[in-house]
Amino acid sequence: MLTIMVVEDETLLIQAITKKMEINNIKTISCTDGQQVLDYLNKDSNSLPDAIWLDYHLNGMDGLEVMNNLKKNSKWSSIPVFVVSNSVGPEKVTSMLALGAKRYILKAEHRLDEIIIIIINFINDIN
Repeated sequence: MLTIMVVEDETLLIQAITKKMEINNIKTISCTDGQQVLDYLNKDSNSLPDAIWLDYHLNGMDGLEVMNNLKKNSKWSSIPVFVVSNSVGPEKVTSMLALGAKRYILKAEHRLDEIIIIIINFINDIN
């Protein structure tokens, strides 16, 4: 079973994403801010997620800071990260991709189901 960490500060959106992932037989780890991501990965380094769904705008530590922290850790840097946000601009996209994000997906252009399929297909292609 795949495990995807969902990092999103909107509770209702996390609930909707989690429900869609459960339908697709995917376990989710929900985080509402960047510090929770780091705390989880530090605490449970033997059970890393297969991928991370990362919003750009988060309370406290934003998505860019999360990416910087992931890149600094050799264990975490191999986790595929998909930035899923409504905040887009050439500079943000370039920065996130340069830090190793696999895709920058604009929420407004995709249904949740489509984003989940993009992530599943990527994971299946690398395995």
